[in-house]
Amino acid sequence: MLKFLKSLLGSAPDRQIILFFDEVPSWLDEREKAARETLHDEVQEPMGNIRNASANLQLMVNNLKDADQDPDTHPKIKSIAKNSLPLFIRAMNASLAKELPSEPEAFYTVAVERVKGCLNAIRGQGRYLMVAFPEEMKVTKTGIDVIGREINVMTKAIGRFKEKSTGIGAARAAYAALYDARKDLERSVGKEERIKSRIAEIAERLDIISAETTRLSADPSLQLLDAERGRCADLIRQRDDHLRHYASLTMTASHVFRKAEKIATRKHLPKEVHILKDAMDILSDHEVAGAEPAACALNAACPVVEKMIGEGDIILKNKEERAVFSDSRKFCDEVRGLCRRYREIEVSCREAEEGLVSHPLLSRLRSLEREKEQLKSMHVHEEEEHRELQAWRTKILASAPLLEEELVKKIKEMIGETVQLQMEEPVRG
Repeated sequence: MLKFLKSLLGSAPDRQIILFFDEVPSWLDEREKAARETLHDEVQEPMGNIRNASANLQLMVNNLKDADQDPDTHPKIKSIAKNSLPLFIRAMNASLAKELPSEPEAFYTVAVERVKGCLNAIRGQGRYLMVAFPEEMKVTKTGIDVIGREINVMTKAIGRFKEKSTGIGAARAAYAALYDARKDLERSVGKEERIKSRIAEIAERLDIISAETTRLSADPSLQLLDAERGRCADLIRQRDDHLRHYASLTMTASHVFRKAEKIATRKHLPKEVHILKDAMDILSDHEVAGAEPAACALNAACPVVEKMIGEGDIILKNKEERAVFSDSRKFCDEVRGLCRRYREIEVSCREAEEGLVSHPLLSRLRSLEREKEQLKSMHVHEEEEHRELQAWRTKILASAPLLEEELVKKIKEMIGETVQLQMEEPVRG
């Protein structure tokens, strides 16, 4: 019948509270304050009862030292009880000695520790006193039970408070997550504007560089440098040709000198070994040797090799070796000429290259090219950072409604009422 009447009348609509987003922290603070005040109100009586019961219990324990044992107690039990009594009183006083704080949760913790300590004393030394002091121990145990019952009352009140605190904490965490997301999005707007500004500045500078490069490339004086570039390229080719020819001749000679040095070493000819080593050292250097040092070393070493060839100690195995040592004087003069000419061409080549490098127009074009490459790299970096920022903002924007729903859910779970959350400003996309 009741269900039928409810179906006719309809159920009462759920209460709804409207809560502005910025008011949530203070609203939660008020809820927490109210929960704590409720806790204080609920535990004041049991806290007072525990204090009184603890004082009475301590008085009863201390009076035990003057109490008389039951005359019907067995002598052996009396002896044990006599020894156990001081230990029991000491254990009980130690358990009851810690001050009870005024704050409910701290008070509760100390009270529980007191009861545990007292029960341990009862189960320990107290078990020998149950027979010797039956009435006194019964009263003592009753005092502990009183504290225990009051603790049970506090347990329920503190449990309700902790449940409320947990809900408030969950709502605070949900609020913080939504608040942080909204603030991060606000900051990201400014960051995006700065990135766009830098990208625009880089693009503008690249356009200026492109225009200046085009203008300088059409400069008539640049065309006059083509002949100098051609002369420089021709000098480089000559230098490289001389270097290759020098390397070919000296490698052939060094190979034969190495054979001759081994023979001279085997025949114990120290003078000839020294001459041949000097020649090989000069020819094996990474740099082209000086004309006169090279000629001097070769003029000394070639006769040593020719003598070994004549005596049959060295056999020339290819036409390159035969060409060198068939006319060693011509070979020495050719190497001297190559060294001298290489040095001359190298100086001319360096001067031509330095002239091109130091030309103001070319120097400016190179500087613009370096700046362009740096700006392109910066542009790529800024574009990538912009894409990452946009992807991050898309993700946060998608999560904001879910975070808002979570906050509303936590508040509703806490108060049992429908909540409408008013956001002062929409999250900017």
